[in-house]
Amino acid sequence: MRAAVKPMVGIRGRMMCGACMIAAFAAATAQAGRLADTDWPAYNNTANGQRYSQLDQINTANVKQLQEVCRIKVDDSGTFQAGLVQLDGTLYLTNAHDTLAIDARSCALRWRNVYRPQQQDVFQINRGVAYANGKLFRGTPDARLMAIDAASGRTLWLQQVGDPAQGEFFSSVPAVWQGTLIVGAAGSDWGIRGRVMAYDQDNGQQLWRFNTIPRGKEVGAESWKVADSARYGGGGSWTTYTLDMAAGEVFVPVGNPAPDFVPGHRPGENLFTNSMVVLDAQTGALKWWHQMESNDGLDLDLGAAPMLYWNSKGDAMVAFGSKDGHLYAVNRETRKRVFKTAVTTIEKPTKAPTADGVHSCPGPVGGVEWNGPAYDEKTRQLVVGAVDWCAVIKSDKVDFQPGKFLVAGSWIWDDKRSGWISALDPDSGALRWQYHAEAPVVAGITPTAGGVTFGGDMSGNFIALDSKTGAVLHKVATGGAVAGGIITYALGGRQYVAIDSGNVSRLSFGENGKPSVVIYALPEGAASDGKAVSDAAATPTSVMTAAVTAGDGSRGREVYGHNCAACHGAQGEGGAGPRLAGLRQRLDQAATVRWIENPSAKMPRLFPSTLSAQDVADVAAFVQTL
Repeated sequence: MRAAVKPMVGIRGRMMCGACMIAAFAAATAQAGRLADTDWPAYNNTANGQRYSQLDQINTANVKQLQEVCRIKVDDSGTFQAGLVQLDGTLYLTNAHDTLAIDARSCALRWRNVYRPQQQDVFQINRGVAYANGKLFRGTPDARLMAIDAASGRTLWLQQVGDPAQGEFFSSVPAVWQGTLIVGAAGSDWGIRGRVMAYDQDNGQQLWRFNTIPRGKEVGAESWKVADSARYGGGGSWTTYTLDMAAGEVFVPVGNPAPDFVPGHRPGENLFTNSMVVLDAQTGALKWWHQMESNDGLDLDLGAAPMLYWNSKGDAMVAFGSKDGHLYAVNRETRKRVFKTAVTTIEKPTKAPTADGVHSCPGPVGGVEWNGPAYDEKTRQLVVGAVDWCAVIKSDKVDFQPGKFLVAGSWIWDDKRSGWISALDPDSGALRWQYHAEAPVVAGITPTAGGVTFGGDMSGNFIALDSKTGAVLHKVATGGAVAGGIITYALGGRQYVAIDSGNVSRLSFGENGKPSVVIYALPEGAASDGKAVSDAAATPTSVMTAAVTAGDGSRGREVYGHNCAACHGAQGEGGAGPRLAGLRQRLDQAATVRWIENPSAKMPRLFPSTLSAQDVADVAAFVQTL
C-alpha cells in the first residue's frame, strides 16, 4: 500500500497538485477511450485483499489470442512463490535472497539486490515486497527485515528482528500503514512463539508487538492448559496481511500450533493458532479473533491473508480460506460465522494422529495455501484456489530442541493430487462453479472486468476461465510450476498479465522449471472482439529517429522549465509532483521518452499536442542528467 503521508511510486511518484490532476483527467478523457496506465501496488493489489482488476481490454472474446511478450529467468532453481508488484512500469519481486526490478513490458532487468545471509537460513523462501514512499520492504530467511531504494536497488537499512537459531524467519510480505510496517515471524513447525510486530519505515525500529501465543496475563493464556507448552506453541504467520484503512485494523492469518501432530501435548483451545486475529494497526491491541480449529493436530492452519468485502445487504464481511479445505465468511459487526464451504475434498479423521497413522483430507499441504480468496466485482462472487491432496499422518514423540523441527510426526502423501478453483456466492457461500485442475492450485487468483479470471496450477499451466461459468477460455503451458503472483496492469494503452513460473517445493512434484517471470499480452492492435485493428489507431506514434532519440539536453532544460518545473522542481527535486533526480538509475533515455509520451492518467499528456517528438527527446535527455 502507498502510505498516506507521501504517496510516491518509485522515482516517479504519482500524486499531484489539484490543477495537475484536473489537467491529467482532462487529458485522459480526451484520449477517446485510450487505456490509462494502472499499477498493481501490493501483494493482493488493494489493502482489502480483493485482487480484482477493472481492466477489460483482455476479455472473453479475445483472451485466446494472448501471446508471450517476454520472460526473464530470476534464479537457477528453488522456491518461487512471490507476489508480484507493478509500479510505473517496473515489476518488483523476490526469491529467497534476491530482490529484483524488471521492466514490466520488456522483462529487462533494471537492478538486482543480493542479500548475503548473516546467519544460517531457517527456510529459504520469500513471498515478495511491500512498497511505500520510494522504498521496498521485505524479510529474510535468517530473520532480518530490510528496506531497499526502489529506484536504485540500494539497501537503505537492515535490522535483525528475530532469532533464526530458534527457527524464526520472515517470509511474509509486510503490511504498510501510516509510516509503519506490520509483519509477523514465521516458523510454527520449528516451535517458535509467534508474534506480530510493527516497525518504523524510516529505520526499522520496533513500535509494538502482539504475541500470537499468549502467556501470563495475556488474553487467551488460559487456553494453553499446560502453560509450559506455550513456550514453543507455534502460531507463526507466513504470507501477508489485510488492512481496513478506514477502521485502522490489520487482519492477521495465524498458523498452526506446535508440536503439529501431538495435540494431547498441549491441551486446550491453543489460542491464537489457526485463527484470524484482528489488531489495532496503530497500537497492536487485540480487537477480536475467529478460530477455525482449536487444538489442531493435523497442521491445517490459516496461511493466506483474509479478504474484506460487503455482501448484498451492506454487511461488512471478511472471507478467509484455510488449509482445512474450507472458505469461511464472518460478519465483522456481529463477529459471527456466516458460512463455511468446502472447496476441496474433505475427509477428517475421527481421532488425533497415532503412531500407526490416520488418513486426512486435506493433508498437511492441502486446502487453501498462501493465496486466499479474491472478490469479483462484476459477477459478485468469491473466487479461491485450493489443493486436493490427502495424506496418512503419523505421530511421534515430542522432543523440543530450539531451532529444530517440532512436528513430532510424519506423513505419507496419497498418490493422487489435483487442485480446484471455486466460485461462491458472497452471501450464502453456495458454490456457483468449480474448475478441477490437473495439479494443485496455490497461485493468486485474479478476476477482471473483462469477464476473465486468471489462475495457474503446479503442472505449469496458466489458465484463463470464464468468470460466469468457470469454463476454460485459454490454457498455456508455461514450462514451470505456477505458484506465486498472477497480476494484470496497463501500460502504454496495452493490458499485460505477469506471472511467476518455475517453483521447486513440496507442492511442485512434476513440472518445476526455472524460476522465471513471464509476461503476456494481446497482439499489438487486437480489438475487444478478437479481430485485429490498425496499430496506428491504438496509440499516438512516436517519430523517434536515431537523431531524435538521443535528444539535446541543453535545449531540453528550457522545454522542461516551461512545462515541467512547476510540479517537479527546477532540478527535479520534486514539489507538487514527484522527485525526478536520479531517474537515470531506473530508466534509460528510450524508456524516459516512452514515459513522457505515454504517462499515467494522473499526469498531463503533452505529446503530441503540446510537445513534439523532438521536444520529448530533449526533455528526456535533460532529465537523464539530474
